[in-house]
Amino acid sequence: MKLVRMQGFADTSVDQLCVEAGVTKGAFFHHFASKEALGVAAADYWTSSTSAFFAGAPYHDLPEALDRVLGYIDFRIALIDGPVEGFSCVAGTLVQETFHTSDAIRVATEASIMGNARALEADIAEALAAVGRSEPSAASLARHVQTVIQGSFILAKTQGDAACAADLSREALGHLRRYFEMLFGRENADAD
Repeated sequence: MKLVRMQGFADTSVDQLCVEAGVTKGAFFHHFASKEALGVAAADYWTSSTSAFFAGAPYHDLPEALDRVLGYIDFRIALIDGPVEGFSCVAGTLVQETFHTSDAIRVATEASIMGNARALEADIAEALAAVGRSEPSAASLARHVQTVIQGSFILAKTQGDAACAADLSREALGHLRRYFEMLFGRENADAD
């Protein structure tokens, strides 16, 4: 995860992976048929670990659905700190590099990113019902949340300074939060 986040999948060699993991090349190929197989396993690992992490997050305890959605966004904002490789998404990095070259990695990363979106759908649907809205759909809004998050990570990667990169990502998610507040008629009075 560390090497892929720092240098990308394409620029990370099997030799580098072996040195980082403290294993021989033979051991690597005993566990993975190819570097692509490792990419799929990395995406699957990322999915399971982040799913568990987000499932245990405190925003789930909020009584109102909209508060849970806003809490998710706030939680994501709070995670943005330090260098980009510390807060960006492994699945997003993998798919950016391999979407045309590896269907297996593309499918695994789609499951990861869209799985995060699907995890928000029920709360968004409940929030929409609470205000009597049927459009936009909960699925569409959940995908939009992931679009903004992934896009903020890409833009953060354009910055040479870690603090600027983190600020740029937090800013994008702050706008996303305000969008949800406006969409649901809960504008924040002290928004800038």
